[in-house]
Amino acid sequence: MENIRNNMNQPINIFWFRRDLRLDDNVGFYEALKSDCPVLPIFIFDSEILDKLPKEDARVTFIHHTLQNMRTAVQNEHDSSIAMYHGKPMEVFKQLIKDYTIKSVFTNHDYEPYAKKRDDEVNELLTENNIEFKTFKDQVIFEKNEVVKGDGKPYVVYTPFMKIWKEKFKTHNLEIFYTNSYLDNLVKHSRLPNLTLPDIGFSESEQKIADYTVTPTLIQDYEATRNFPAKDSTSRLGPHLRFGTVSIRKMVKKAIAEKNEIFWQELIWREFFIQILWHFPHTAKDAFKSKYDRIEWRNNEDEFKLWCAGKTGYPLVDAGMRQLNETGFMHNRVRMLVGSFLCKHLLIDWRWGEAYFAEKLHDYDMASNIGNWQWVAGSGVDAAPYFRIFNPTTQIDKFDKNLEYINKWVPDFQELTYPNKMVDHKMARERCLKTYKEAVS
Repeated sequence: MENIRNNMNQPINIFWFRRDLRLDDNVGFYEALKSDCPVLPIFIFDSEILDKLPKEDARVTFIHHTLQNMRTAVQNEHDSSIAMYHGKPMEVFKQLIKDYTIKSVFTNHDYEPYAKKRDDEVNELLTENNIEFKTFKDQVIFEKNEVVKGDGKPYVVYTPFMKIWKEKFKTHNLEIFYTNSYLDNLVKHSRLPNLTLPDIGFSESEQKIADYTVTPTLIQDYEATRNFPAKDSTSRLGPHLRFGTVSIRKMVKKAIAEKNEIFWQELIWREFFIQILWHFPHTAKDAFKSKYDRIEWRNNEDEFKLWCAGKTGYPLVDAGMRQLNETGFMHNRVRMLVGSFLCKHLLIDWRWGEAYFAEKLHDYDMASNIGNWQWVAGSGVDAAPYFRIFNPTTQIDKFDKNLEYINKWVPDFQELTYPNKMVDHKMARERCLKTYKEAVS
């Protein structure tokens, strides 16, 4: 940092990138750039999060690539850069306070329990040093208490939440924040600290995060095609919304331009789960419906390993798990089935499945993942009733009749080497009903 010591006394503002890795239509970044001080953009590779991840994590590679591209863009066009740090956010900010005269730190809201705690601590440190901490809504259209019941309580069922969301949206000004016009307000310094993947203890992943497709045709056909895993007609938007490489406002604009509302409603589901986690942070670890924590899970480790490896003897379940292991993606319809199979057929705690998905899924998002896992276990909001147990064989007739998806991911399913069914459907169903009934009635 030696080469910018000359400017150290000049007051600056900081913009802290997190789940919003884009230069355009980024609310907090826009507000920072409009302020009266030059802006130092930063990103912190948070060791509290990274230390728990596998060393070839595709998401870390993706974040790193994205940031390098963003750095190059501001270097070439605006004679600036993005400063990279690795460590605990508190320690990084203590150093920044020593190095710079900081007026304000700008960032966008994050709603997860760890993020809320981290932001409260950073806010406290900044306040002690007379630095303002300004945060903005960016990754959702509505947040926190913006869509609630008349008595101010949160909705815990999706459909009424969705209806009020749409009602509110009618009068909502869907503004796009054009940051490009203000990028010249970045600090004039193109050699800010950079980090390679090995610097932060990672290596390049072999798995690549797919680009997203959100065309008018995909949106119009989404309802008709989304349930068939072989068609692969999903948008692959998940990771891009998770890391903010796309703007939710631009996506909603695209969605509402078409007649079919199913794609739009999927975006609302995402917001529903985000507000649930925000209002009920205990659901990250505990069942939303507490009586479901009384279930006597079998939690057989050998059976869990077979499920993880896609060797259950049920070809549609196995296809989903093998697709996940190989690509970091699983079709949404199949996610429901493998989740239900783990919780209901094997009576393994949904938290085990949730943790496995958290490690493997490129689009892992805590709120949606927990929400959906609790849904299949029957313990969450808007849950499937406990006696709804997917039949993994009849699901093939419904969603993969020609075995295209199965043939792709389980080419061995008709061979002698393919494992026998690890559990009989009828027996598993009866065992599940009995166990659940004892716990929740």
